[in-house]
Amino acid sequence: MIDADAFREFEHDGWQRAAEHYVDAFGAVTAQAAGPLLDAVAAGSATQLLDVATGPGFVAAEAASRGARVIGVDFSSAMIAAAGRRYHDILFREGDAEALAFDGDTFDAVVMNFGLLHLARPEAALAEAMRVLRPGGRYAFTVWAPPDQAVGFGMVLRAIERCGRLDVGLPEGPPFFRFSNADECRTELGRAGFVGASVRTLPLRWTLSSPDDVYEAISRGGVRTAAILRLQTADAQAAIRAAVRDEAEQHRTADRIVLPMPAVLALGMKPT
Repeated sequence: MIDADAFREFEHDGWQRAAEHYVDAFGAVTAQAAGPLLDAVAAGSATQLLDVATGPGFVAAEAASRGARVIGVDFSSAMIAAAGRRYHDILFREGDAEALAFDGDTFDAVVMNFGLLHLARPEAALAEAMRVLRPGGRYAFTVWAPPDQAVGFGMVLRAIERCGRLDVGLPEGPPFFRFSNADECRTELGRAGFVGASVRTLPLRWTLSSPDDVYEAISRGGVRTAAILRLQTADAQAAIRAAVRDEAEQHRTADRIVLPMPAVLALGMKPT
């Protein structure tokens, strides 16, 4: 049974720790989704846009460059500080995706880039996005595709299963890849009241300098899988690292490792 409060605290503590590493670990791949995400909600000049789980602020910055009036929120003060240092002219504030501190019918668009999969109560976040949107407003989110497609995650999870253990006593949370399923996205958007739901796949690529970078990025720049890796024995960690390195090497292109890391982009509209 999920203890939502315990899982939320676990995720919060994890992002406080990972914030300084996230840009180097995942920034180059997650930022690729910013343009498609903003295209989905038709973000442009004077769009009132809320970027939920803004992280280092990539999506907020892209929206601002299009002329949108943006606020970025994140429950990690470390992430908010990092975003503020990077983008001085954008308003960032601490905020809870599951209890947004805004009046109803405030925004033309709400977006969340790779945030929903980290929440204890994703249904609450969908309901909150619906509440703060104006009638006719659009909500879009991204999550990773399943691990058989997002191969960076797949190779790490397979290595843990072979060389270590997945059950290390972490607080239980919603399935990490729950919203990787298009039908689940449509169902939950509909339950939250959104209409016209659509789902598509973004063909993202994760380019790395070394096969060792996959393990390093996931162990330092994430939360759930990073915690699983930290709680392995030293021998298991070494074996997992070696297995990931060997599989990553199979994706070498010239002097780089290039991994398919597709994302799922889901969109819904608040009824008029």
